[in-house]
Amino acid sequence: GKSTTLAAMIDKVNIDRHEHILTIEDPIEFLHNHKNCLINQREVNADTHGFAEALRTALRQDPDVVLVGEMRDLETIESALRIAETGHLTFATLHTNSAASTINRIIDVFPSGQQAQIRAQLSLVLEGIMCQALLPKADGKGRAMALEILVPNSAIRNLIREDKVHQIYSMMQTGQDKYGMQTFNQSLATLFHKRLISLDTAMQRSSNTDELKDLIDRGSGLNMGNANGGAPRPGMPMPPRPGAPPQPHPSPYAQARPVGTRPGTR
Repeated sequence: GKSTTLAAMIDKVNIDRHEHILTIEDPIEFLHNHKNCLINQREVNADTHGFAEALRTALRQDPDVVLVGEMRDLETIESALRIAETGHLTFATLHTNSAASTINRIIDVFPSGQQAQIRAQLSLVLEGIMCQALLPKADGKGRAMALEILVPNSAIRNLIREDKVHQIYSMMQTGQDKYGMQTFNQSLATLFHKRLISLDTAMQRSSNTDELKDLIDRGSGLNMGNANGGAPRPGMPMPPRPGAPPQPHPSPYAQARPVGTRPGTR
């Protein structure tokens, strides 16, 4: 689903801005029409020999926005960082499974003697990381997207610069309300509470099932907005009135008690 997400982002820029967009893709999967932007799409092995070569000459075309279909090697990553550093909005993809591993993947490609410089460079140009997975829906009709989102604030930029990427996850856990961040487990728990995915699916895709169980049990700190953007789906509970606490999917881990008793009574 990465190509679809990137295409949606480019289309959003195409509608909202008046700029020059350059894409380098292998292959081109979505053809973009000129709306408010001028879009030039380049395909690897048809219009250019590779991502790195296309990026070396990209700035000669005076783009405002650059899309790199995939950062596969050191030269491509280095060129993408350089383009972003010169003030160009740059989109790119990597095969990773978390925001933290994306940062480490970019840095670890470079020789150890160069990594401190790359950490500093990345901490300045990084504007966001999205890690996504398409999961089968509980009703068997289509797929739901689980999404991890990292929005770098000053503290996260310092952690990248100081080689403390392992501490970023805890900041993502608490950065949902203020910065719009969420971990993959928070996304899985939200999808489960919305009845979009099954418990088995959520557990299979989690890298920390104990944390996921706790999130499902508590039901707090989750984005309980309606995924469909309108009225609840048939069979889903009505959303709470403004100011009322959310009413999430009952937790399968909640402790059962005999019918007719109150908590704390025998």
